[in-house]
Amino acid sequence: MTQDLSSQDLISQDRITHVGFTTTADAGDMNHIEASLARIVELGADVAELSLCGDDLIAGGRVIESRARRLADICAKFPLRYTVHGLIVSNFMDAENLEFQKAAACAMVELSHRVGSDILVHHSGHAPMAPARVIAGYDRMQADALKELADFAGKHDVRVALENIFAVDDEMYRQQPSEVAATVQAINHPYLVTTIDFGHAYIEATRTGGDFLAEVAAMSPVAGHLHVHDNFGRPYTLSKFYHQSEAIALGIGDLHLPLGWGDLPWETVFDTLDVLPGTALIMEIGERFDAERAESIEKARALAARLNARHAARAA
Repeated sequence: MTQDLSSQDLISQDRITHVGFTTTADAGDMNHIEASLARIVELGADVAELSLCGDDLIAGGRVIESRARRLADICAKFPLRYTVHGLIVSNFMDAENLEFQKAAACAMVELSHRVGSDILVHHSGHAPMAPARVIAGYDRMQADALKELADFAGKHDVRVALENIFAVDDEMYRQQPSEVAATVQAINHPYLVTTIDFGHAYIEATRTGGDFLAEVAAMSPVAGHLHVHDNFGRPYTLSKFYHQSEAIALGIGDLHLPLGWGDLPWETVFDTLDVLPGTALIMEIGERFDAERAESIEKARALAARLNARHAARAA
């Protein structure tokens, strides 16, 4: 774990140590998880992120024991490091449902521990846009809940990795990537880091007119996890697509494309980025693009090597 590393370890250890893919949530089909992991191994990955938001593993904030055992048995079959993506709907700015939100997040920590995952990805919060004093209250509510979750996660040797999200319009409040980093830095907990989602940051920077590179760089000092997928940085300006291919054709939204299909400046990003030692790079590129995933993992490994080499040269 990062908090146990000596000063020499921090100098010498590679920043990005594992590269892989996320599984696809598939409406509770545990057989699909096994097939998805087998394919991730076949692609040459050494880490898989378990997307557990659609697999009926938690009910009312409690882990479903029989399904958790089956998940652990499936994961034990493969030579992979594991990380876990929590609920997409997780939101510690959701005052009405906050206790339910916290219970479900704690159950996700338990599941993470059961499968040997050292990371639980947790989405940063959102709420209706409001005056500054109300927004400050949202931020405090989230910070308090994150501190509780990190305390609980520490007892299970799991780090919570707070992920930046994007707003769909000006009526939605969410923290910018630099503000997500500031939240984590202020809490200053050994079991709380950030997940940089580059695609999310790219869309949000376009929407707000922000500086994409500066925003993701601000997350670097506390980044312990990376989400990589491509898009064009175009916010949602259509409310409905009949087919995902239509969104791809127009280049609108959070497309989760193979690397190179969009126009994210990957080499520029990885030439300026730094992250914590032992970070996993997860490509959120689903089975829709299975034919392109082998090429994407080659590109991702090259980006990881680029960052690691720069860090090693600086430390030498």
